[in-house]
Amino acid sequence: MKLTLKTLKPRNPLVAPSLQRRAGSHRPGTGALRQQARHALRGEIDRLRHSP
Repeated sequence: MKLTLKTLKPRNPLVAPSLQRRAGSHRPGTGALRQQARHALRGEIDRLRHSP
Protein backbone atom coordinates (compact mmCIF):
# COMPACT_ATOMS: atom_id res chain seq x y z
CA MET A 1 0.00 0.00 0.00
CA LYS A 2 1.39 3.36 -1.06
CA LEU A 3 0.77 6.54 0.81
CA THR A 4 0.28 9.61 -1.30
CA LEU A 5 0.69 12.95 0.38
CA LYS A 6 -0.34 16.23 -1.06
CA THR A 7 2.77 18.29 -1.83
CA LEU A 8 3.06 21.53 0.06
CA LYS A 9 3.51 24.86 -1.57
CA PRO A 10 7.23 25.34 -2.41
CA ARG A 11 9.12 27.53 0.01
CA ASN A 12 10.60 30.83 -1.02
CA PRO A 13 14.40 30.24 -1.14
CA LEU A 14 15.13 33.91 -0.35
CA VAL A 15 13.33 34.01 3.00
CA ALA A 16 15.69 31.82 5.04
CA PRO A 17 18.89 33.79 4.22
CA SER A 18 17.11 37.08 4.88
CA LEU A 19 15.95 35.89 8.30
CA GLN A 20 19.47 34.78 9.23
CA ARG A 21 20.94 38.20 8.46
CA ARG A 22 20.86 40.88 11.12
CA ALA A 23 17.90 42.97 10.08
CA GLY A 24 16.34 45.91 11.82
CA SER A 25 17.54 49.25 13.04
CA HIS A 26 21.00 50.45 12.10
CA ARG A 27 21.98 51.51 15.61
CA PRO A 28 24.89 50.04 17.52
CA GLY A 29 24.00 47.43 20.09
CA THR A 30 23.96 47.99 23.83
CA GLY A 31 27.43 46.51 24.23
CA ALA A 32 28.86 48.95 21.71
CA LEU A 33 27.19 51.88 23.45
CA ARG A 34 28.59 50.76 26.81
CA GLN A 35 32.04 50.45 25.29
CA GLN A 36 31.83 53.96 23.80
CA ALA A 37 30.70 55.40 27.15
CA ARG A 38 33.51 53.61 28.97
CA HIS A 39 36.04 54.91 26.45
CA ALA A 40 34.72 58.47 26.78
CA LEU A 41 34.85 58.26 30.57
CA ARG A 42 38.42 56.97 30.46
CA GLY A 43 39.42 59.85 28.17
CA GLU A 44 37.76 62.38 30.50
CA ILE A 45 39.53 60.93 33.54
CA ASP A 46 42.89 61.03 31.75
CA ARG A 47 42.27 64.62 30.65
CA LEU A 48 41.44 65.67 34.23
CA ARG A 49 44.40 63.79 35.66
CA HIS A 50 46.92 65.49 33.35
CA SER A 51 45.55 69.02 33.64
CA PRO A 52 47.30 71.31 36.18
